[in-house]
Amino acid sequence: MDLVRETDWTAHWRNLVEARQAEAEAAGAGQRGYWNRRAAGFKASLQGRSDDPFLDFLEPWLSPRKTVLDVGAGWGRHALPLASRVDWVTAIEPAEGMRELLEPAANLTVIAGAWEDAEAAPADLVICCHVLYGVAEVASFLLKLETSARERVFVYMRDRPPPLPAEELAAELGFPRTRMPEFRDLWLVLRQLGIDPDVTMLRYPARPVYASLDSALEEARAALGERWDEARGRAFLEARLVPDQDGRLAWDAGEMVSGVAHWQPRKT
Repeated sequence: MDLVRETDWTAHWRNLVEARQAEAEAAGAGQRGYWNRRAAGFKASLQGRSDDPFLDFLEPWLSPRKTVLDVGAGWGRHALPLASRVDWVTAIEPAEGMRELLEPAANLTVIAGAWEDAEAAPADLVICCHVLYGVAEVASFLLKLETSARERVFVYMRDRPPPLPAEELAAELGFPRTRMPEFRDLWLVLRQLGIDPDVTMLRYPARPVYASLDSALEEARAALGERWDEARGRAFLEARLVPDQDGRLAWDAGEMVSGVAHWQPRKT
């Protein structure tokens, strides 16, 4: 049996997502409303980086005449810088908490809702960055990205576990979790769908920052739910978080490796 060719990689992906969601729900840490609660802290944890390797990677495809569709735009980490480089950006974002943090721009349209239900005009470039980890029905999601792009699709994902304290703390407390889908899984799904993407791997420091110990504790508690242990969790974070240059606390997770799968949409 040829395991690579005969495995149903979309089913494998679905199993990863559903197993992790079931673990979270069993621990009382389901994702309903999670990004509404965590939006401000998430934005703060990523601000202050001197560069963004994905934006640098996109540069050759950008021009003042291009349009961009940003699927899962969050607080505008990519949508806002891109708005200054292209003709128009359409941002799709389901979480109200994230949309509230997305600053307005004259050439930016924001559509509320999940990608699966969103109605957006096609764009020259379609980007989807760090969104797919919780998407169980990945095949239909990817195919909609492709049919919405006139020139090129870009899907950006980590190829390592998320660089968050809760991931290591879960193992420390004795209940390691099912891993999230990673870039290698994405590549196998795309090949199963008949898509032959170009691949570029990006490396960058994984160093989320927190305004305070309380902010880091809040994130970890939300992620671990009923499995949270206040004494051990607090001690773990106090020992591992280090002061950053601006006085905040940083979680130094070393180097992150992420991949960009990008391709020209197939003619239908």
